[in-house]
Amino acid sequence: MPELPEVEVVRRGLERWVAGRTIEAVEVLHPRAVRRHPGGGADFAARLRGETVGVPQRRGKYLWLPLEGRDLSMLGHLGMSGQLLVQPQDAPDEKHLRIRVRFDDYAGTELRFVDQRTFGGLSLHDNTADGLPDVIAHIARDPLDPLFDEGAYHLALRAKRTTVKRALLDQSLISGVGNIYADEALWRAKLHYERPTANLTRPRSAELLGHVRDVMNAALAVGGTSFDSLYVNVNGESGYFDRSLDAYGREDEPCRRCGTPMRRRPWMNRSSYFCPRCQRPPRVAS
Repeated sequence: MPELPEVEVVRRGLERWVAGRTIEAVEVLHPRAVRRHPGGGADFAARLRGETVGVPQRRGKYLWLPLEGRDLSMLGHLGMSGQLLVQPQDAPDEKHLRIRVRFDDYAGTELRFVDQRTFGGLSLHDNTADGLPDVIAHIARDPLDPLFDEGAYHLALRAKRTTVKRALLDQSLISGVGNIYADEALWRAKLHYERPTANLTRPRSAELLGHVRDVMNAALAVGGTSFDSLYVNVNGESGYFDRSLDAYGREDEPCRRCGTPMRRRPWMNRSSYFCPRCQRPPRVAS
């Protein structure tokens, strides 16, 4: 599933190609693509007609297009295979095209939502006073947000009494971090994924946050991580950070730091990748 860097790459593309354009018509081609919109496909299309798209926004893994002059936004969730593509109007329809958004200008492009597995979707929601769609008001700020409160995050970690990787993936504590970038940051910080948060010192949690930011900024610089053709930017191009991963997906390959073969362990219906030497597991109390 796309994490913060991938969603931010898409947001930047939408800001360049879609912001400021007025919607002429919307075509919903699959009902599951608007299942989170209470009024259904016809209502979704009717309410967007004539609206002007503002500057696209993001919090964590969530992306939305505010509508200018309205306390209303179109929220997009990419799910596991969702793609927001800006395509020429005469380009052939993608096999899994779910929603088409046409504009009233002469730019010659349209916005398409393509989703092979139909886990993602688009929906309209009222905004909170902070400008967030109300359904994601509970999502915490992400580590690249200039208003992210490191002190509050550290206190929440200590109070949560969980393990460090679970805390990184808890979107109510910190948003945008998923399995891939959690493993990468933990490898850089030399922390085992089962390390209890209760004994993380303030300097140690600050160091981990620094690694989270570094790995995400590095991924952003090369367009995110693409393991298959499902994640692409608005022009249909893949990201290249998978070539730079130090932990994720490197089972049995030598640790880039010490040479020890990397390991993979099942974890919460996912996998955790780590170096058994650099990231020693916590001691079990006797």
